[in-house]
Amino acid sequence: IFPLCVCVSPTNRTLASKQMNVVFKMKLIKYFDVSLSTRLVMPVPTSCHYAVFLELSLGSFCLISLSSREAESFKEQGNAYYIKKDYSEAFNYYTKAIDMCPKNASYYGNRAATLMMLSRHREALEDSQQAVRLDDTFMKGHLREGKCHLSLGNAMAASRCFHRVLELEPDNSQAQQEVKNADSVLEYEKMAEIGFEKHDFRMVVFCMDRALESASACHRFKVLKAECLAMLGRYPEAQSVASDILRMDATNGDALYVRGLCLYYEDCIDKAVQFFVQALRMAPDHEKARLACRNAKALKAKKEDGNQAFKDGNYDAAYELYSEALTIDPNNIKTNAKLFCNRGTVGSKLKKIDQAIEDCTKAVKLDETYIKAYLRRAQCYMDKEEYDEAVRDYEKVYQTEKTKEHKHLLKNAQLELKKSKRKDYYKVLGVDKNATEDEIKKAYRKRALMHHPDRHSSASAEIQKEEEKKFKEVGEAFTVLSDPKKKSRYDSGHDLEDDTGNMGDFDANNIFKAFFGGGGGQGYSFEANQSSGPGNFFFQFG
Repeated sequence: IFPLCVCVSPTNRTLASKQMNVVFKMKLIKYFDVSLSTRLVMPVPTSCHYAVFLELSLGSFCLISLSSREAESFKEQGNAYYIKKDYSEAFNYYTKAIDMCPKNASYYGNRAATLMMLSRHREALEDSQQAVRLDDTFMKGHLREGKCHLSLGNAMAASRCFHRVLELEPDNSQAQQEVKNADSVLEYEKMAEIGFEKHDFRMVVFCMDRALESASACHRFKVLKAECLAMLGRYPEAQSVASDILRMDATNGDALYVRGLCLYYEDCIDKAVQFFVQALRMAPDHEKARLACRNAKALKAKKEDGNQAFKDGNYDAAYELYSEALTIDPNNIKTNAKLFCNRGTVGSKLKKIDQAIEDCTKAVKLDETYIKAYLRRAQCYMDKEEYDEAVRDYEKVYQTEKTKEHKHLLKNAQLELKKSKRKDYYKVLGVDKNATEDEIKKAYRKRALMHHPDRHSSASAEIQKEEEKKFKEVGEAFTVLSDPKKKSRYDSGHDLEDDTGNMGDFDANNIFKAFFGGGGGQGYSFEANQSSGPGNFFFQFG
């Protein structure tokens, strides 16, 4: 039995008396007095441990701790640990103080400050709100409540709290600065919203970075930043932000959606679907997750159908299936790059070389690191004999992956480019590369007679000069292609510079005479052979 302090309102002494009699009979108190006509507060001895407060409007009473001295002691110990930055211990002692005196606003305010240092902003918000409920004039309570709101991204609520501080203390410089911070966060929110609507994801990331300087615990801002990082193809950064959120809140549907989005855009569709499904379990109304899940499944199905059609040799069907897949989600860069490359491969099979090159070009624009697209396009350029372009693509591939295979492809393209820069002697004679010796001789006979200068003696000086040049080229071509060793070097592309240099020393007239059996050093002329018909000529040495 302990001495007690009893507070009684005179408005209902009868009820108070009955209730106090019950308490007295339970031996919870030693004495009480309800006879006074005014509120009675009996002195509290230093050994007091309990008091009874009657709430007559409800007709009930409760027992609470009144050991104020012990509570103050706990608070002081909490302050000491707070100064030492041992916030966990400070939290424990502030909690003990609150347990002893749960109606003391400052204890809640102190614990709120400690929770803020522990980055437990939601709990800190609850304590600061309880502090100002107990004492609406508690300036620090309002200030801490505002800071918690701002950290959690609720700038409007934060601003109201800071303005309440300024009502209590108009010259409070900290509150004035926090009002500016809250206004800035609101402005960055508006800018981010506009940027997202315009698909200006870089702007959104910038705004969220600025807002998070004040709202460091706002998951909503972090998720928006992560989503925009994913849209920009910065998947590792987006994954990191989403993972940080999930470590603190494993049920956050938005963060689960972003994790799935990153995997989806990295063409890991099966894993992405798992995250989308999990996000929908946490938030069944998550429309973005629902749409992404649907797109992922449709994209996978179309791509697989196209691959199967290609394997079956049904190239027309494969081309159509890849085209349909490309319409599902333009934002999925990596998957679409593969689809363009696949369609380019089909195009090359269908002999649509230009279309194949265009598709491969679209693929590398989407993904500059996509080696397969460069290789496919390079082969198409080789097929078109556009060796300059082929060499550029093979160089890009070899710089990225220095394999023996890629080195061989590059050297082969460089050789073909080198060969293409010299005169095409097969083209000069009008024969293909598999022409026989007789076909080469017949071609020379025809072209030499066609371009011989004597045949064009009556033509203009310009035409004579052009025909003389062609006559010389015909002689060069015959000299190389009629000699097995020279032809072999020419066909292989080796010693091309030497061959070209030697061609400058020969005399086309001498080759002509040797071929037609004329005497060395004699002149020759063309005369029309009327009996042979137009265009037929014979030559006669004089």
